[in-house]
Amino acid sequence: MKSQSPDTSLEAEKIQIELLRKATISRRMSIVRSLSQTVMYLSRRAIKRANPSFTEREVDIAFVANHYGQDLAERLRIYLKQRDNE
Repeated sequence: MKSQSPDTSLEAEKIQIELLRKATISRRMSIVRSLSQTVMYLSRRAIKRANPSFTEREVDIAFVANHYGQDLAERLRIYLKQRDNE
């Protein structure tokens, strides 16, 4: 078996997989949620660093564009603008 992670030894990876297999469903879901939150945080931070003048709203729209497509981001921008005008 070849390690799937270039920075993790095969032995360590086998232990990680075994721990995941033994974990309860709630523990596995907690790990998934934590990883998802970390990825979203890092993505938003990268957008902000690349565009320091962006407002939080612009960061939100750029995040949606990067992860869900420009069409949805444009629809979100229009929706938020309309909501603000109400």
